[in-house]
Amino acid sequence: QKNSCILPEDLKNFYLMTDGFQMTWSVKTDDTPMPLGSMVINSVSKLCRLGGSSMYTLPNAPTLADLEDDTDEEGNGDKPEKPHFDSRSLIFELDPCNGNGKVCLVYKHAEPVVSPDTEIWFLDRALYWHFLTKTFTAYYRLLITHLGLPQWQYAFTSYGVSPQAKQWFNMYKPITINTALLSEEADSFVNKLDPNKVFKSKNKTPVLKKKQLSQPAASQKSHTSMTSAKTSSLAGNSSRK
Repeated sequence: QKNSCILPEDLKNFYLMTDGFQMTWSVKTDDTPMPLGSMVINSVSKLCRLGGSSMYTLPNAPTLADLEDDTDEEGNGDKPEKPHFDSRSLIFELDPCNGNGKVCLVYKHAEPVVSPDTEIWFLDRALYWHFLTKTFTAYYRLLITHLGLPQWQYAFTSYGVSPQAKQWFNMYKPITINTALLSEEADSFVNKLDPNKVFKSKNKTPVLKKKQLSQPAASQKSHTSMTSAKTSSLAGNSSRK
C-alpha cells in the first residue's frame, strides 16, 4: 500500500507461508566450522525500496537516479530491458548477498500506473544490472539448486564468479560451473553403457555346459573302477574258497 503496487502471486503466497527465509550452512576445516552457504529472502519489513533516498545527507546529494544513462539500452538486441533507478521502475531488495550485490524484485513499468509484471534482477557492486528470472518461483529454485554458495549470482553475469568462489563451485556444484563443457559435449556427463561388457558372462555358458558334461563322465569312470574292483575281490574270494 505504501508503494502503490501489488506483490506477484507467487511471492505473496510465499510471504503468507513464512515472513522471509534464511538458511546458512558451514564446512569443517581443521575441526573448525567455517560459514559458507547462505540463502536469504528478506522479510516484508526488510523489503526496502532502492533508489528513493540520497546516498548522503547533504541537501544536493546525488541519488541512484542520477546514474541513469539511456545509452546503456543501445545495442542490447534480444536482451530484456534493464531496470531504471528513477521513477520509471520500482525496485525492492530481496537478498543483500552478504555485500556482494543485491537481488531485487523489479517493477519495470511504474508510470503512469505500476504494472503487475515483475522480474528478478541482480545488481552487482558496480551498479550494473543482470537478468536472473521472470518469476520469484524460478529464482527460488535457482537459490536452492546453487546451495547458496558465495557469489553464485555472478554465474549469470558476463564476467562470472571469482576464482575463490569457483573452487567452492568445483567442489559442491561442478556441473553448474562447467556449463560450457556441458553444452559442447552433450555426452560428457552421460553414463555410457557397453552391452558387450555388461553381458559378457553369457559367452561363458558353453564352458559351463562342458564342465557339466565332464562330471558324469568322471562319475562313469569311478563307477567302472568300482565294478572292476568288486569283480577282482569276488575272484579273490572264490580262489580262496
